[in-house]
Amino acid sequence: MGRAFEFRKARKLKRWGQMSKTFTKIGKEISKAVKDGGPSPDSNARLRVIIQNAKAANMPKDNIERAIKKASDKDTSDYKEMVYEGYGQHGIAIVIETLTDNTTRTVANVRACFNKCDGTLGTSGSLDFAFERKCMFRIDAGDIDVEEFEFELIDYGGEEVDKDDEENEIIIYGPFESFGSIQGFLEEKGIEIKSAELERVPHETKQLTPEQEADVQKLIDKLEDDDDVQQVFHTMA
Repeated sequence: MGRAFEFRKARKLKRWGQMSKTFTKIGKEISKAVKDGGPSPDSNARLRVIIQNAKAANMPKDNIERAIKKASDKDTSDYKEMVYEGYGQHGIAIVIETLTDNTTRTVANVRACFNKCDGTLGTSGSLDFAFERKCMFRIDAGDIDVEEFEFELIDYGGEEVDKDDEENEIIIYGPFESFGSIQGFLEEKGIEIKSAELERVPHETKQLTPEQEADVQKLIDKLEDDDDVQQVFHTMA
């Protein structure tokens, strides 16, 4: 298994947390996608993927349709993508991706989390060196020949293909910029995308003692508990 796959496996169950927060976060992604590309999944590739993610998270169909309808309303707030970076305790680098309709509130909340946990909020771009941006797709393994499939994907930006035997899934990784081309390839072949995400994979991770890990996890939990926070990435092993 590749480095990116192992990284994802380790944090797989932590990603969304409580169900209600899952739906809130997905609802914001739907709103952003609709505002950017329109309410029709047929013509909005990004919205198609988010709807699949919502289904994978067991979000009710009514909730999805309501979120699309609400986002189509001109009076609905626009969400802005903001990324914050900093260091937690014991030198762990942390990157926080948010979707917010109030950047003043969001940065204040993020800064408060760092301050309460003896961390330091840094400047934008200060941790670009520590992470590599990747796109990730999950599909059913079915009877796909992984080696042949990986060879086909090269022309579309696919860099790494792994099979998760436990979930009977194939996980595809590629550069951030290849998200659209890989999505197009899968849809052209009639392969249903179970979910797709954008990841920040650390170039190196740091091993901590259980006590140190608990310190950093406290900060991560506080950040993930904020409704404006979509994803938190870190360099803790």
